[in-house]
Amino acid sequence: MSHLTRADLWSLEQYAEERPRFRSQVLEHKKKRQLALGEHARLYFEDALTIKYQIQEMLRIEKVFEAAGINEELDAYNPLIPDGHNWKATFMIEYSDPAERARRLAEMIGIEDKVWLQVGNGERVYAIADEDLDRSNEVKTSSVHFMRFELTPDMITAAKQGEPIQAGIDHPAYPVAAFEIDSVIRDSLTADLESSAVH
Repeated sequence: MSHLTRADLWSLEQYAEERPRFRSQVLEHKKKRQLALGEHARLYFEDALTIKYQIQEMLRIEKVFEAAGINEELDAYNPLIPDGHNWKATFMIEYSDPAERARRLAEMIGIEDKVWLQVGNGERVYAIADEDLDRSNEVKTSSVHFMRFELTPDMITAAKQGEPIQAGIDHPAYPVAAFEIDSVIRDSLTADLESSAVH
């Protein structure tokens, strides 16, 4: 997956015109890239399109049009685009009640290291979480984590050949038993992988 550059982005004026169409395109695309893990956790898998949308929205909100500011956003968001041999996702713990959310986040310390995906009969691939900064402390985990699932060439081949993908969470406070992900999501994730991905 190639990283985004300034050439891939619209100016603020162009984006104002393109935004309604682009936004509906991205929202439709995102439906195929979110995976519920139980009732209160979800993986939102990122790719170049979802990240382009996030960057354009940030530039619009902050009214950034200078090269340095645009490059800063690109530097911040480009690492979230998969590299052809991994999946990258935003993991969100979702409780609407603030008191319940606070209590559950305190119980779920370390959950970000217990989220896994598995291709076919291969090994479970546990998330490498929050490489940019630590989002947990000794009293609670964060409700948002950034994750990378690194795959071996054999796993990539298996995914490309149509093997099922399973997901789950091995955390005592929020266990999610292994389940097979929907074929629409599976196909979208497989498209992120390069057949000849070199590590």
